[in-house]
Amino acid sequence: MRRKVIFGNWKLNKTVAEGVALAKELRAALPNPKCEVGVAPTFLALNAVAEALKGSPIAVAGQNCFWKEKGAYTSQISPQYLKDAGASHVIIGHSETRGRFGVEESVEDPDALKVFGDTDASVNIKARYALENGLVPIICCGELLSERKAGNTDKVVSGQIEGALKNITAAQVAGLVIAYEPVWAIGTGEVCASDEADRVCGVIRATVARLYDQATAEAVRIQYGGSVKPDNAKELLSKPNIDGALVGGASLKAADFLGIIEAV
Repeated sequence: MRRKVIFGNWKLNKTVAEGVALAKELRAALPNPKCEVGVAPTFLALNAVAEALKGSPIAVAGQNCFWKEKGAYTSQISPQYLKDAGASHVIIGHSETRGRFGVEESVEDPDALKVFGDTDASVNIKARYALENGLVPIICCGELLSERKAGNTDKVVSGQIEGALKNITAAQVAGLVIAYEPVWAIGTGEVCASDEADRVCGVIRATVARLYDQATAEAVRIQYGGSVKPDNAKELLSKPNIDGALVGGASLKAADFLGIIEAV
């Protein structure tokens, strides 16, 4: 039985003080959660949040990483630095780091943003380097609304997984987390219907089975992310291929995040 895993991605929200306050509130409410729980604060708040959660069952994740330990890489952060700050996990390949947004027309120059975004190749090298340095990657995948309307959801998602897992061993894959986040549902209030979310998570699991074997596919945990809230979490988390949630906006309020955790 795969243990459910719920992570809150705070994105560019919460000052250091606000992040510590939320972490303490979650810690007090979750002395012994029945699922794996974690939060991903901003880089500046990561160490303070990790200190506030030290000794608790709540893990801390970085929101991204680079594939070098140190050097002339302005703006980047390495897995080693994340670990030193208290992280055990790292989110890799989120649609926002790929330059893919839920409302495709909301960005002034989306093509320019894609120049700076993650690719399947960069997601792969980041994931491998994170694993080599003892972090658990949460590898994200998901399709744009235009790709879904064109009937390409399965092709896009399976292709992202193939690219992300290249040269990663079956044992490593079994221990990481995959997050299916349809881009059109992230931060938009739109949620993928639970049966469809489960179906796509099943496509991801079948892709892992094709690339490795059935045992690896049964071991890897696959989250759903995209406008997850307390009122839809129970239905989503009851599906056989959905092993948890990567939560955005609803993770910024303790009551909402706790409501999702309680739905497990």
